[in-house]
Amino acid sequence: MKTFLIIIYAIVAVVLTVLTLIQSKDDEGASSTITGGTNSFYEKNKGKTTQGKLKRTTIILGILFIILAIILGIFY
Repeated sequence: MKTFLIIIYAIVAVVLTVLTLIQSKDDEGASSTITGGTNSFYEKNKGKTTQGKLKRTTIILGILFIILAIILGIFY
């Protein structure tokens, strides 16, 4: 069981690293929240684009990475 979790953990770590490097820089950080930013059609439908899917997958893999780290910490 431990070996299986370690293999899954390593795969998630590598895929998470690759997805993070593939993503483009998000130019609108916290400053757009304060100033209002633009509400274009692209901004409203960003989740349906390739970048939106990459971001969502990265978040899911990040959460999975943390959960696996906690589980492996309990086993060891």
